Amino acid sequence: MNGETIMTFKGVTFGYGPHLVLNDVSFSIKRGEYVGIVGPNGGGKTTLLKLVLGLLKPQKGKITLFGKDPEETRSRIGYVPQYFNVDRQFPINVAALIEAGLLNHCGFLPMSKKEAKAKIAEALKSVYLDGYQTRAVGELSGGELQRALIARALVSSPEILLLDEPTANVDPAVGVSLYGLFQELNKDHTIIIVSHDIGFVTSSVTSILCLNEKLYQHDGSKLTPEVIESLYGGHVHLVNHCHHCHGEEEEC
Repeated sequence: MNGETIMTFKGVTFGYGPHLVLNDVSFSIKRGEYVGIVGPNGGGKTTLLKLVLGLLKPQKGKITLFGKDPEETRSRIGYVPQYFNVDRQFPINVAALIEAGLLNHCGFLPMSKKEAKAKIAEALKSVYLDGYQTRAVGELSGGELQRALIARALVSSPEILLLDEPTANVDPAVGVSLYGLFQELNKDHTIIIVSHDIGFVTSSVTSILCLNEKLYQHDGSKLTPEVIESLYGGHVHLVNHCHHCHGEEEEC
């Protein structure tokens, strides 16, 4: 990881009708960073991710990923959405769930079954679900399902991993293990994570984007309670599910 700039937003503005969501947003992200995005509901976090993915286009300003427009680089990004509808009654196994992550990235040359099988096994190993290929999705715990969805995003070997509220639907103990996993994955991937869990974010990431229509970029160690309160417009109760607390909550 050489620290080259791989993502830039320059004066990006976007709104839905008369409602402005992002206003003159500018920032850059270097290869190998672990970036946290925090801000209140409706502050523009998910909209920003959709712009990164090329699902939306800015009304003003410019976005570049790897020096190109976002829609040209989607295959280089792995995305884990906040909500992923999985019918637990549907007879699908973990391998089939993850293989779907390859379908949008194989291009004109289809991957052989042997290659796909190896990719799936590698992705499962990276999230500590070795041997889960034949396990029914409906049998997975909440934490196991989230890891399987992360493996689905990783199976295409993306350079950037986008995670939208990845711990929102799991209990705190599972959240602890997931944040530990993200730090490991950061050795090989640039990670951008949207999270409401400010305590976790501030203790893990190298850079923080505070977003509430406007955006402010901070070093991970310099996000003070005063900055957070100004971002949210009032007092915020911070809780840090720290790694050494064994799932217990520690107030910041």
